[in-house]
Amino acid sequence: MAGHSKWAKVKHFKGAIDAKRGKIFAKLSKEITVATQIGKSGDPAMNPRLRMVLLKCRVASMPRDNIERAIKRGLGDDGGVAYEDLTYEAFGPHGVAILMDLSTDNRNRTASEIRSLLSKAGGSIATAGAVSRLFHRKGQIVVSREAIGEDRLMELAVEAGAEDFIAHEGGYEILTGPSQFEAVHKAVEAAGAHCDVAHVTSLPLVTTTLVAEAGAEVQRLLDALEDHDDVRELFHNAELPGGVE
Repeated sequence: MAGHSKWAKVKHFKGAIDAKRGKIFAKLSKEITVATQIGKSGDPAMNPRLRMVLLKCRVASMPRDNIERAIKRGLGDDGGVAYEDLTYEAFGPHGVAILMDLSTDNRNRTASEIRSLLSKAGGSIATAGAVSRLFHRKGQIVVSREAIGEDRLMELAVEAGAEDFIAHEGGYEILTGPSQFEAVHKAVEAAGAHCDVAHVTSLPLVTTTLVAEAGAEVQRLLDALEDHDDVRELFHNAELPGGVE
């Protein structure tokens, strides 16, 4: 089985957890609150969106107390703050496609701030569909080589409905359709294999390769967008120099 590799992005994601743990915990807390509020339930068995966020919390080793406080806020102890979800499609410098999922309590403020970040970097908001058509939704599961044997993991993944299985030097990457993700993830965990990454994400259908100077310019914009409090998830199609995405 084969597919487009996002291993470099996974390594960057894990490095970001180590370097910016406090910031990531704050973002995850907000995601929990929004998922609980919109799903009207603090029970992950009854709230699929909350269930997905809690998977991310496990990867980030987020303390249980933080999770419980965020759920309580979402159930009504948040002072009446109401969030809404937004998706922005944008083009960054050098034609890089950027797709952002956001949660905000002030649509106008968020729009103004995101447009400003893009404009300063030479980017702009795209028309609806111009960027989203360049991505496809996939479940992505990453397991280290130490966690389980390759043949066993591939067998589990295929039997549970995975689309792609990719062996990397650092571990194994499993790609699924969004609706098959939970079944595959449960099969992997049931075998006792810890997942370093387990989420439904947007992967690019085509990529844009950048050299050093252009790559640094795009990376600065991506960092600024990811640091924005309202940006829940950010996807892009840049192949950045040095294997960092």
